[in-house]
Amino acid sequence: MFRTEFDGARAGGVASDDIALPLGMPAEGAASFSQLFRQTQADISDFIQNGSPAAAAPTLSAEGAALLQRLGGGSAVAGPADAPDIAPSQEAFLAEIAPWAKQAGSRLGVAPELVAAHAALESGWGSRPLRQADGGSTFNLFGIKAGKGWQGQAADAATTEYVDGNSVKTTARFRAYPDLRSAFDDYARLLSTSPRFAGAVNTGSDARAFGAALARGGYATDPAYASKLASVAARIQSLD
Repeated sequence: MFRTEFDGARAGGVASDDIALPLGMPAEGAASFSQLFRQTQADISDFIQNGSPAAAAPTLSAEGAALLQRLGGGSAVAGPADAPDIAPSQEAFLAEIAPWAKQAGSRLGVAPELVAAHAALESGWGSRPLRQADGGSTFNLFGIKAGKGWQGQAADAATTEYVDGNSVKTTARFRAYPDLRSAFDDYARLLSTSPRFAGAVNTGSDARAFGAALARGGYATDPAYASKLASVAARIQSLD
């Protein structure tokens, strides 16, 4: 519910049209080919953007693995040690939010790396911030929507929701803050006071428990939300 998504078609700077088809694609008719190609594109985009989940299980289809190899992406079965390196821009983002992530984590009983991972997942590592109508930042790194009870500033932005497993593009109203401190304070207040997210509090460094509790509480409609959060957290934790 609280989540704003970005279009993964160009994740990692790789446009959909730039991905070559692998060899040996099954000839089962145009409909199945189209469906398989779309799934393969989604696999590749998600892998490039988020890395693989922390669990030691394959994250790509066989076709996706073939595409990844042709793109020079390495193994299709990856754990935290195999996750893509943190880019300089991502390191800069983590450094910028570190003080606020630490404070919020302390209030929530959650490792600051998990708070940072949540901000990174929601904002595309700070590269896709929610904007005000005049182009200024809302500082809303967590994609928190402005409900009826919200008394502060707000801004309309495009978002993606999942309905019955299908992604739907829509526009929603999101909270806007004057600075990062206010954004992290509101985030910590929301999670610590709402019964819906009680399971996310005091989860320590357990990224999967944290993400699963957020998903159960309705923070996001993406069915893979917990795994994506765990993947980003694993990348950040690998820096220690």
